[in-house]
Amino acid sequence: MVRLLGRSQARSTHRADPTRARHTPARRVGHADRAARERFWGLRSALSGRSVAGQVFVLQVAIVLLLVVAAVVALVLQVRHDSTQEARNRSVAVAEAFANAPGTREALSSRDPSAILQPRAEAAREATGVDFIVVMNTDGIRYTHPKPDRIGKKFVGTLAPALAGRTVTEEINGTIGRLVQAVVPIEAPGGKVVGLVSAGITTENVGGAADRQLPLVLLAAAAALALATGGTALVSRRLLRQTHGLGPHEMTRMYEHHDAVLHSVREGVIIFSGEGRLLLANDEAHRLLDLPADADGRPARDLGLPPDTADLLASGRMATDEVHLVKDRLLAVNQRPTDVKGGPPGWVATLRDSTELRALSGRAEAARERLNMLYDAGVGIGTSLDVTRTAQELAELAVPRFADFATVDLFDAVLSGGQPEAVTPVRRTALSGIRKDAPLYPLQQQIRYVATAPQSRSLRSGQAVLEPDLARAAGWREQDLERTTQVVEYGIHSLITVPLRAGAMVLGVVSFWRSQKPEPFDVDELALAEELVTRAAVSIDNARRYTREHSMAVTLQRSLLPRTLPEQTALEIAYRYLPAQAGVGGDWFDVLPLSGARVALVVGDVVGHGLHAAATMGRLRTAVHNFSALDLPPDELLALLDEMVGRIDQDETPEDGSAPVIGATCLYAIYDPVSRNCTVARAGHPPPALIRPDGSVEFLEVPAGPPLGLGGLPFETADLQLPEGSRLVLYTDGLVEDREHDIDEGLDMLREALEQAGPSPEDTCRVVLDARLPSKPGDDIALLVARTRALPADRIAEWEVPSDPAAVAEVRARVTRRLTEWGLDELAFTTELILSELVTNAIRYGGEPIRVRMLFDRTLVCEVCDSSNTSPHLRYAAMTDEGGRGLFLVAQLSERWGTRYTPAGKVIWTEQPLP
Repeated sequence: MVRLLGRSQARSTHRADPTRARHTPARRVGHADRAARERFWGLRSALSGRSVAGQVFVLQVAIVLLLVVAAVVALVLQVRHDSTQEARNRSVAVAEAFANAPGTREALSSRDPSAILQPRAEAAREATGVDFIVVMNTDGIRYTHPKPDRIGKKFVGTLAPALAGRTVTEEINGTIGRLVQAVVPIEAPGGKVVGLVSAGITTENVGGAADRQLPLVLLAAAAALALATGGTALVSRRLLRQTHGLGPHEMTRMYEHHDAVLHSVREGVIIFSGEGRLLLANDEAHRLLDLPADADGRPARDLGLPPDTADLLASGRMATDEVHLVKDRLLAVNQRPTDVKGGPPGWVATLRDSTELRALSGRAEAARERLNMLYDAGVGIGTSLDVTRTAQELAELAVPRFADFATVDLFDAVLSGGQPEAVTPVRRTALSGIRKDAPLYPLQQQIRYVATAPQSRSLRSGQAVLEPDLARAAGWREQDLERTTQVVEYGIHSLITVPLRAGAMVLGVVSFWRSQKPEPFDVDELALAEELVTRAAVSIDNARRYTREHSMAVTLQRSLLPRTLPEQTALEIAYRYLPAQAGVGGDWFDVLPLSGARVALVVGDVVGHGLHAAATMGRLRTAVHNFSALDLPPDELLALLDEMVGRIDQDETPEDGSAPVIGATCLYAIYDPVSRNCTVARAGHPPPALIRPDGSVEFLEVPAGPPLGLGGLPFETADLQLPEGSRLVLYTDGLVEDREHDIDEGLDMLREALEQAGPSPEDTCRVVLDARLPSKPGDDIALLVARTRALPADRIAEWEVPSDPAAVAEVRARVTRRLTEWGLDELAFTTELILSELVTNAIRYGGEPIRVRMLFDRTLVCEVCDSSNTSPHLRYAAMTDEGGRGLFLVAQLSERWGTRYTPAGKVIWTEQPLP
């Protein structure tokens, strides 16, 4: 709208007032005053007559005023007419009634008519409300009158018609004022007029009620005038807002300007009503849309437009630069509703011919899209170090932005992390397309391309190949005549093949297929495909290298872990080991048989991933093996392991390129099937769980020592008495801790899983991993479940031995009897000899008390314990020595032997294989 100077100045000044942005209490009064002033000036502008609203207001008020005045005058005239008519009717009625009353005619012939008629006339006058009733003779001499002094005088009025037998009514100005009187003849039976009766009434008496109602009528007229004026003011005020205070000349000029602008702009403008009918279309809109001459008033769908354009214009929805093809023009359509700020219902659309602009910007848009796709390739390809996933990301990025179908074929060696060989076939690793039913080779199929195929030429030459028309590409069709025919019939007509090159090494080939666009791939698109594949090749090669290193690390780690569990009868064991998806870590476990049918359980974790963590884990596992051979308690073994890790950290300097061992944890437990006692110590490791025979689950209270390598604090042990059939659950933190759950929540979830597990260790491992194993583990998981067994009492023999050499014979006898009970007579001689030597040494060099114990397990275990801490040493006696051959004989007769220390002394033990 064109804004005219002088009319909008006050409004623009008002909008620019900075005080409107404040809402403090002190400003609110000012706002109210300002609003009142605005209303006053708006009303004054409306009444000024200069604007259209003012002129309408004045005209409407004048019309209403004239109507009110006319109504009042008409009412007054009507009231007067009705009063006169009423006076005529009443005076005639009274006069006729009195003239025809009984005795009236007879009284005229009496000697004194006045004496008879005067009282009757006065009574009738008072009863009927008239001003006078006059009875007279035919000469007009009065016989009656309200004023007695008028009796006998001549009546003033017209008598001739009455003497002729007719009734006469007339308005005269009498002595009592303006009145209406009627003269009625008194006729004898023969029709002769013998007298006259006149009745009259003043108009003042008849119209008095009307005069009293006149003020009320005027008041109602004034109220109607006020209401009409107020309604007119409201209408004028609304008109004032809608016309913005413009006068007729200004509005005319504005319309002329608008009309000139509307039909001269190079943009089409069309306006539709709320019902979807065309209200206005300028000349440019008629030209662009080729509208018919009688388009005004038609719905949008009846204007002969393309369906998509007609649907948009008929819907009224908002649109911004939507491009529609109308005949040979590309029109950019913008559409907005017109009732956003109180406007009339409907919508307006503007049309801009963008055919030339689209043609000029097409190449720039294509170049921008290519740059965006290359940027997205740098961001979206290679998000993981998985070869297959990286290849799929390349295929998904190219479809549908560059091609309708994309395939990635890699050598099998690349998928496993090895070096590809050009003579081997490739495997379809990734496939993406706009549809799923394309007759291309499916995923995972091994393909051997013929020499004439574009893919084979790309693999040999290392260069991209463009096949613009597959229907005429004889070399491509030789690959598989049936399948290639199906591909062409499916609509795929153009192909680009690009080798995946990482330096001088070719990893595979990428194929881009086109079906929907009728134009074949061109040289520019060939260059874009080469750039896209070059960026993806780097990511695929990185994934290949990672796969190779990951496989090497996994192989190293698995070689360092126990391949089979040692034979033992104290525990029924099941285990699981799952490496992390991102890389191998340093988790390990072990089961170590100890002397006396005991078994040690070990679970450890080295924080970190990769070869260094796996190698460090192997060193720690080897150290645990060595330390366990010394038969040390768990706390002492962890102390030695902690000292060893500290030495490793000191030896591995930053110049070596190796990282220190930080965050290594370990849990070491020893279970004795004879006493059912379990001794546990841990170094920064999660506590073990115990499933009792009744199915209840608890986490054992084992003192938490510091992680290995920190030093300074001693380790403590916990001695537990385990019922037979209990399950001891050892694990690493990868099972109970991840990015989504802290360790406390993980322990609660592990408890729930253990409560649902079956009775066997295998069932326990399966249920725990099904419940707690994440889809993509970020850390290694080691799980070890051991169900306790107890050595039967009838397989245990134990005696106290006095410190007397003569007691050795009694020991030999008891041993022989017990071996006979066990059915081990073949071992009697060697066992007697072994125990004789060990008991003799204990009596000679040890201290009391001395005890002998035999265990019938997988082997025959013989133990001699005393209170001395002195350990015997094996030596080879010379030919001339008389002694020193006892331990040598023991070592030769037993399969294993050794010494372990206890808080009360030492134990010398031997193991003999069963026959």
